[in-house]
Amino acid sequence: MTEHRAATHDAVEHPQHYTFGAVEVIDAIEAWELGYHLGNVVKYVARAARKGSYTEDLRKARWYLDREIQLAQEQQASGRRHPQEAFS
Repeated sequence: MTEHRAATHDAVEHPQHYTFGAVEVIDAIEAWELGYHLGNVVKYVARAARKGSYTEDLRKARWYLDREIQLAQEQQASGRRHPQEAFS
């Protein structure tokens, strides 16, 4: 994981809307091995109150969560195991 210091915000490397608290959002997503859709859910929920429109970011998070659910259901219906189920 990358080390985070509040005083070292950078618009590309460490944007303020992802570098609050003790853990940078990208570090949590990678450590939890969330993948694209669930990683975006976490990203948009985490930044919702810090960048742009709160409700727009929550709607984006919901879109990615709905997409993940749809893909998981399709894989389940076809008899394939969803990659995230390997952790359960």
